[in-house]
Amino acid sequence: MFGNQDTLGYKLKYVCLYIGNMIAGTITTEFGDIIVELHLDTAPKTVENFMKLAKSGFYDGLIFHRIVPGFVIQGGDPYTKDTSNKGKWGTGGPGWNVKAEFNKNTHSRGVLSMARSQDPNSAGSQFFIVLKDSKFLDGKYTVFGKVTSGMDAVDKIAALRTDSSDVPVNIQQAKMIKVAISD
Repeated sequence: MFGNQDTLGYKLKYVCLYIGNMIAGTITTEFGDIIVELHLDTAPKTVENFMKLAKSGFYDGLIFHRIVPGFVIQGGDPYTKDTSNKGKWGTGGPGWNVKAEFNKNTHSRGVLSMARSQDPNSAGSQFFIVLKDSKFLDGKYTVFGKVTSGMDAVDKIAALRTDSSDVPVNIQQAKMIKVAISD
């Protein structure tokens, strides 16, 4: 019995350490807060980058500029602060790239993953939230978190009317008002 208690105690200690090291974030939108859990264990450099950008205010006021119902909403492009030049939307970043950290996490509904160009190591600041299980993305994009609360806000953004380029017509409704990290 003593061995079982030790084993149980070890498991409890491990669970407590994991919970204690959990990093959470909040994406505030017009439709409410989207609470996210970041996967430091499987995508440490990506999470570190996201946290750095969020803490610096980089994401504040940016737009979910790509809305594809039944697939993803995508944001994090600094060019979306300039509404007069929508042609550049989807091409911006922070000025550096983060190496891909492909992992075992699947692209299921609510997952946060890094957007990138054709180069797997080209992610910078743009990310997307998966609306519907999309396992065909697994091993091709870095999963770094998941929505734990607020998928109703995500779904409202996903339901916004868009133009032929998947850009929201009402930009204000697609805005990330504030992105905050609580570590």
